[in-house]
Amino acid sequence: MRAAVDALSDMLARLKLTAMRDRLHGLLDEAARCDLSLRETLAVLCPAEVSHREERRIQMGTGIAKFPHQRTLEGFNFAAQPSLDAKQVRDLTVCRWATNGDALLIQGPPGVGETHLAIALAREAIRHGYSVLFSPATSLVTTLVRGHAVGRLKQRLAQLAKPKLLIMDEFGYLPFAPAAAHLLFQLVSRRYERGSILITSNRAVGDWGTVLGGQVVPTAILDRLLHESHVLTIRGDSYRLREKRRSGLIKGTQAPASAGAS
Repeated sequence: MRAAVDALSDMLARLKLTAMRDRLHGLLDEAARCDLSLRETLAVLCPAEVSHREERRIQMGTGIAKFPHQRTLEGFNFAAQPSLDAKQVRDLTVCRWATNGDALLIQGPPGVGETHLAIALAREAIRHGYSVLFSPATSLVTTLVRGHAVGRLKQRLAQLAKPKLLIMDEFGYLPFAPAAAHLLFQLVSRRYERGSILITSNRAVGDWGTVLGGQVVPTAILDRLLHESHVLTIRGDSYRLREKRRSGLIKGTQAPASAGAS
């Protein structure tokens, strides 16, 4: 009997059913004690394998996404940002927007949790089986500029078009050269209605011309982004400013008036 169980364990390992293999001896002992049928025993073993594989898939997808840190929706303080529609955010966790290739814009002054929400929603997209890539806006544009300089722009665009969801974080903190704006337009066009883009920004869309050095290219970019889009606007204080105010280090500082305007 022991030899047969060892042989079964070896076969499960060769089939890469590692969760079933790891629990095999304990579950067989339990099945014998509880007089479980073969069908009942498999009904216990198989969910363990499914759960294990799902966990590994999520871990792998999270690693590929290159998040700067891990954030969850449960860890977001909605009470601290009353301007944000919590129901709208939770509706987005179903990920129909990612399924449809819609854009998602999260805008607000610095420090109010845009990146936190972006990562939390992206983690939900991974759970739903979608590939994700996170990049600061400056790094993404630098990748395109360098690719163009060495004649590898098509390859760079192809790489950035692969993930079902591309996150461009902190758009608007630094202005881009007009040439960079044209490259960004090519990326948005490549992904248009094929994959979703999630952008966090401290700028209202009406100010994007300032960031991209003109009006023609920003208008063309926004035309594609806003065609099928969802917008989350946060009008509140930075968490860091709130803590400093609470400790008495500063008094009465207000968030910038233009940040988060729609």
